[in-house]
Formats: sequence, structure tokens, C-alpha cells
Amino acid sequence: MTRRVRTAVLISGYGSNLQALLDAAKAADYPAEIALVISNEANAYGLLRAEQAKIPHLTISHRGHPTREDFDRALDAALKEHGIELVCLAGFMRILSHEFVQHWEGRLINIHPSLLPKFPGLDTHVRALAAKEKLHGATVHFVTAELDAGPAIAQASLKVERSDTPESLKTRVHALEHVLYPEALAKVASALGENGGLIVIASGSEAIQFFRQQAGLPRRAIELLAMTRRGMG
Repeated sequence: MTRRVRTAVLISGYGSNLQALLDAAKAADYPAEIALVISNEANAYGLLRAEQAKIPHLTISHRGHPTREDFDRALDAALKEHGIELVCLAGFMRILSHEFVQHWEGRLINIHPSLLPKFPGLDTHVRALAAKEKLHGATVHFVTAELDAGPAIAQASLKVERSDTPESLKTRVHALEHVLYPEALAKVASALGENGGLIVIASGSEAIQFFRQQAGLPRRAIELLAMTRRGMG
């Protein structure tokens, strides 16, 4: 059986996507182990979800650090202390520093409530309705230095109804997210687990074909993995 990849989830609030990941990870054959939950907000409800699931959890407040880089270094230290190999952002309302993103590149994923590259950033449901989009949805993607611009891992879409409001669309997209994120995490964790915790076994077409077969990732995402020759240190 593929080993379970030690995964951290970073949150700031309610944690509904965190709950979806926790529920998926209860299965013995799920390739990711949720080994740590970190919030930058002490009153985040997601911390209670972690406590109820008996998952190690902690608060690292951004307010206690003078710069973004200092906060991110504290995050990085906590992740390393807990032996984390893969990081999921799930409603984590902080823009990460270039240093942090570069260090975790290929091992840092996010879920965004739009069909990227459409509508990066905030207020995606309002913007989708204003643009009279026929389809809307969610994207799980690798995090890169450019906001919401990393290679897509998986997407799910729904038809925008005439009766939709920003709130109803948000609710419907959330339901998609709760299925999509566990599936996408499983793909990435399987690829990592197959390689003993390393992002890539080789460069070039053979590695790309390996990831296509083992993880089902789209080509742009696989090419990112194939170019990332970083271990877990």
C-alpha cells in the first residue's frame, strides 16, 4: 500500500474544507494523513474540528510577527517540527511570502472558488454573476508566487442558474469543493508517496508519463513536478 503522506492544513476560519479532508483521511487507504492543523486566528472554528478529530493543532498569529516573512518562518518551523511533507491551504486568509512559497513549491496546494484562470482573487461569485458566466466552480491548484496562478490539479463545475445569488452560488460551489479537494489531495499525495517523499524521481518525459499514470494530474501540473528537484529538507 502507498504510504500516507504527512499533510498539514492551514486555515483561518470555519474549516468546512478542512472537515472534508479530515473525513476523507479516516479511510485507511487514503494516501494523505492529516497530521497538523494551523490557524492564524485563535478563534477559528476549524481548530475545534481538529481537536474533535484528535489532530495536533496550533495557532500562529500573524499579529505577533513584525513582517510577513517572520510569520512565514514561524509557519515553516512548525511544519518542519511536525515532519510535514505536504501543505493544503483551506480558507487560509494570508498571502504567503515568496520565500515560503519557493521552499514548498510542488508541495503546497490551495482550493479556489472559481474555474481558474477566471476570477483569481476575492469576490469570485459576485464577479461570475456579473460576467453572466454559464459555468462556475472550483479549482485545486499548486501555489506559486503569482496569486491563484499555479498549475491546476483538478476542477469541478456547475451550471449557473438564473435564480442564483452570490450567496446561493457560494453554497453550491462549497458543496463541490468538499468533494473536489479530497480527490485532488489524494492525487498529489499518491504521487509523493510513490516516490518516498520526494517530488520527482527523474526529469523529462519518463517522469511526466509516470505522474500521468500514477496520479492522473494534468500535464501543466506534472511538468511543474518534473522540474522541481527538491527533497523534503
